[in-house]
Amino acid sequence: MSTPSEPRPPHDGPALEPIRVLRPRRTDALAELMREFQQETGRDPGRQETGRESGGHDSDPGGYESVELPEPPAGSEALTQELPPVARESRRPTRAVPPGAGLRRAAVAVAVLAAAVIGFGGALLLRGEHKHDSAAPQPRPPRAAPSTPDPTPTPPTPAAPAPVDPDGAGTLREGATGPEVTELQQRLLDIPDVYRDGSTSGSYDPTLTAAVARFQLWYGIRGDETGVYGNNTRAALESRTAAGAS
Repeated sequence: MSTPSEPRPPHDGPALEPIRVLRPRRTDALAELMREFQQETGRDPGRQETGRESGGHDSDPGGYESVELPEPPAGSEALTQELPPVARESRRPTRAVPPGAGLRRAAVAVAVLAAAVIGFGGALLLRGEHKHDSAAPQPRPPRAAPSTPDPTPTPPTPAAPAPVDPDGAGTLREGATGPEVTELQQRLLDIPDVYRDGSTSGSYDPTLTAAVARFQLWYGIRGDETGVYGNNTRAALESRTAAGAS
């Protein structure tokens, strides 16, 4: 087995070109040429060849013949490039793995994996607790008792004002009662045939209304409603009768 040659530094000079090569001889063709030559000349070419070898002439050992190579064309040397030397790959020395290193690495990997699983499980548990806390309903605030508004004092209802008589103060009409009506009845009794056999009950009834209307008509009293004892009718009656007359 051949050993590789040691790397050598690149040659700085021009590249060397071969001028001739050796190739194996064609023994069959040579033998035929020798036979033809022997037949034509009657000489033994083997002897002549042996004599040449013994005479010190150059011969090619090993059955090879020298063949001259043709000259390279002009400009071909510029195209020829020398290949860079192939550097040998430097092999790094491999360190021997101590026994038990694989078990240590496996143990470390298992411990890291277990820690990761425990951390992931703890995160899930915390997340579930937060969900339960958020899902728990918050207690509702106690309802405040409805505040009863303070009863506002009802203002006293003002007394209805006394109806104002359109004929003035002291005007009497049908439905009135009292001593003033009695005095009117007594005065009309003093006028002949106005309130004949009239009552002095103190009630202003239709009979008294007719007597007042009759007095207004007979004595031409104007300014008061018919049958109403107004100011004009009062002045005319009081001027013709005395107070307390019967």
